[in-house]
Amino acid sequence: MPYHFEELIELIDKNKIKCDFDKLREAFDLSLKAHAGQQRESGEPFIIHPVEVAKILAELELDCTTIIAALLHDTIEDTTCTYEMIRDNFGDDVAMLVDGVTKLEQIPYSPKKEQQVENLRKMFLAMSKDIRVILIKLADRLHNLRTLRYMPPEKQITKAQETLEIYAPIAHRLGIFKLKWEMEDISLRYIDPEGYYDLVEKIAQKRKEREEFINDIINHLQLKIRELEIDCHIEGRPKHFYSIYRKMKEQNKTLDQIYDIFAVRVIVNTVKDCYTVLGLVHELYKPIPGRFKDYIAMPKPNMYQSLHTTLMSPSGMPFEVQIRTWEMHRVAEVGIAAHWRYKEGGVPSKDLDSKLSWLRQLLEWQKEMRDADEFMETLKIDLFTDEVFVFTPKGDVINLPVGSTPIDFAYAIHSAIGNKMIGAKVNGKIEPLGYELKNGDIVEILTSSSSRGPSRDWLNIVKSSQARNKINQWFKKEGKEQNIIRGKEIVEKELKKQGFEYKDLFRDEWIDIVLKRYNFLTLDDLFAAIGFGSMSASKIISRLKEEYRKATGTIEAVQQQADYENLRLKSSKKPSKPETGIIVKGIDNCLVRLSRCCNPVPGDSIVGYVTRGRGVSVHRSDCPNIRNLEKEDDRFIEVKWHTASNVAYSADITVLANDRTQLLMDITNSISEFKVPLTAINARTNRDNIAIMNLTIEITDIEQLDNIIKRIKKVPGVFETTRNKK
Repeated sequence: MPYHFEELIELIDKNKIKCDFDKLREAFDLSLKAHAGQQRESGEPFIIHPVEVAKILAELELDCTTIIAALLHDTIEDTTCTYEMIRDNFGDDVAMLVDGVTKLEQIPYSPKKEQQVENLRKMFLAMSKDIRVILIKLADRLHNLRTLRYMPPEKQITKAQETLEIYAPIAHRLGIFKLKWEMEDISLRYIDPEGYYDLVEKIAQKRKEREEFINDIINHLQLKIRELEIDCHIEGRPKHFYSIYRKMKEQNKTLDQIYDIFAVRVIVNTVKDCYTVLGLVHELYKPIPGRFKDYIAMPKPNMYQSLHTTLMSPSGMPFEVQIRTWEMHRVAEVGIAAHWRYKEGGVPSKDLDSKLSWLRQLLEWQKEMRDADEFMETLKIDLFTDEVFVFTPKGDVINLPVGSTPIDFAYAIHSAIGNKMIGAKVNGKIEPLGYELKNGDIVEILTSSSSRGPSRDWLNIVKSSQARNKINQWFKKEGKEQNIIRGKEIVEKELKKQGFEYKDLFRDEWIDIVLKRYNFLTLDDLFAAIGFGSMSASKIISRLKEEYRKATGTIEAVQQQADYENLRLKSSKKPSKPETGIIVKGIDNCLVRLSRCCNPVPGDSIVGYVTRGRGVSVHRSDCPNIRNLEKEDDRFIEVKWHTASNVAYSADITVLANDRTQLLMDITNSISEFKVPLTAINARTNRDNIAIMNLTIEITDIEQLDNIIKRIKKVPGVFETTRNKK
């Protein structure tokens, strides 16, 4: 069959996936017919895309049901094929998977946090129903990235950014490094092409050196391991560009300072062999302190297991060795797919539920979260951070994000332990609650029945989202009444500030819209969230103002009046000398700022404009931006200069001159004659040997400025001096 279908068959056979090939061919034929006449951006027939997605999943050794669903994953969205047709021909499981992927396809990507949060919630919900939905989506995204060069530049960047922010972290959390690494490397190529190709070039320059070094290490290790009669496979470990790129950026290091560019991987048959080989390499090469990690005894939450150690070669070159079994290697490549319970004829994975417990826990916590910033912060912790492994006094292993404290540990055990916590012992010694836990620490939590619960200060200490959410839940539950009262007060204060009364915006039909939008059951729940600080009063009022605008057609008159009132509230009973040197007619001591678009100075004709929430902005009367504001002429207000000698104003001057030695010194000396501060200089010379200088000085009025300009014009070589008016 054409369009790479035979390659798919070969992959399924190679990986010994039990499959109904008749149904597989039927799915291919249906997809081929449904997508007939459709083309990809590359000009290729569309059918190639679902086949390539199915091949990626076959490489991950997914079950036949998933592979069939992959062949059909675009049919409901892009063709006349229906859910019922797929269900009748291929069964409920396939139809459910295709429908799940279709719904994910319909989620738009947006850089706005609120939209991102909503998208991620939908994605996690789909994952919780059947993880295979997201596995198909990840494979779909990878093939789209492989053909990204055919997309317009703006779509290339959007897709790459979305991949790095959403899909690659999910692949990491599911332990599917095979997909994660490729997605990250391709995305980097479009996000920062200059940085990517510069890195590729630098690594290529070291290729011969690296290969010779690695081959020497491999030959030496093979010889010594065989002497121990251990079967092994040793290979140079490919280093992915994005991981090097991130380390260089985040740690401010050069390529030469990255330890694990030189790396080998040793694969053996048993766990016992892993530790035997570890002992051998530590005898052969000097280990670098603090660079050993045992992920076999303490696996990562994404199921990853391996021994990592960084060593120093006799030549002084550091290199990394990873040691693992063949099964660990398989899991490291395909992650959760290695534990798949639905493989036809296979034995269900007993621990799949535990592997996905983080997902259900995350979904549960997010039900409580209304704030987009809080959600994204939690997500970054749950998806991105490395782990630290510590022990209970009984020897149980608890994994926590790096940087965690005894408080995080307490809440990881049970919320009741955290709420009654009064102190902690680490390795038998009492440590402060802010102590940063290290790998191997033995932690004992001290509790008291008389404890009044957690402190709000703990929220500034904890690292894990689990602890943070449990502390927040305690405060929400314990202090709900007070939070409701506080929330109402905050809302009423904000309403008054914006010129509204409670009855203007808090109408039942509008409140219902807001409650539904932010997942609150009652108005008291909303007030409690505002009082607690997890929801912004201004955000709620903004939503209600939208409904007000829809109903009344305007909101400007109310807003304008509020702006004027806020200005008058800031005035004192006794007018004082204005700090800015500007007098606003009818208002004393209000917030005034000189507009930077035109830089007015005393002597200039000026006009005031009442901004929304930022006081009065003062412009020169001939400022171009004034023309853009004339449609709101009711917001203009009369202003004038206050005659005061102790007020300084910034003015920008541009000087053009024939370049020569001591030119800059002569110009600065001419300014110093007026005893005014010179606060900034930016000087350059063009190809015609013309010196261009941008100077910022502080003056008292326009007369003084004119005199300074006249003096600069007399400097030999200067042929133009002008005041910058924009």
